[in-house]
Amino acid sequence: MAIYRLFEDPVFPDPDEAEPDGLLAVGGDLSVTRLLTAYANGIFPWYAEDSPILWWSTNPRLILIPSELHVPKSLRRTLNRGCYSFTLDRDFRSVIAACAETLRPDQEGTWLVPEMIEAYTLLHDLGYAHSVEAWCGDDLVGGLYGISIGSAFFGESMFFRRPDASKAAFVTLVRQLEQWGFDFVDCQQTTDHLLRFGAREVPRYRFREMLDKAVRKPTFEGRWSFCEDADALRN
Repeated sequence: MAIYRLFEDPVFPDPDEAEPDGLLAVGGDLSVTRLLTAYANGIFPWYAEDSPILWWSTNPRLILIPSELHVPKSLRRTLNRGCYSFTLDRDFRSVIAACAETLRPDQEGTWLVPEMIEAYTLLHDLGYAHSVEAWCGDDLVGGLYGISIGSAFFGESMFFRRPDASKAAFVTLVRQLEQWGFDFVDCQQTTDHLLRFGAREVPRYRFREMLDKAVRKPTFEGRWSFCEDADALRN
């Protein structure tokens, strides 16, 4: 299959044209319109500092249905002890910066290059990107961020500085998304860590069917906070 080169117009080839590893296209930019178009079509950017922008649509796709969340016993104990407190959208910039600094196994450097941080921060300012923070007192000890379109949440990255902090933040977020009626969390790539939370793989065609329905629903824009009335966030 060919790898498509993108130009100025914020359009993408059919995700079914992606390479077996998920690579679909190269080039383009990280404008708001292009990013939102990409996510609404099941496509996401992932590249390194010395690389052009690469766009991916993996198959199969790992998703988590909020009602299917599984919380391991050890993590339930952490949550029950109240080791951490959690907020939404309190410090997006610190969360994404910490995610960029976190080293990943078998990965040199970071995929969160400066232009990606700038682009996702703009999406946050516009009400599409959201963060979850885990706090120990006044210290930010874990968190994650992602994109929200319709009733789909696209998880991007997480970090932790204390044991189980990012996992606890993730569980707290998924529970809130279930209350708000979200259809699924897009986990993008399969990891044992996410499988233990109840995530499961679906073929690309099924994921695109689910995504098409989810993005047609109202988007929860603006700044988020826990236990808000869902109707207040619908646009």
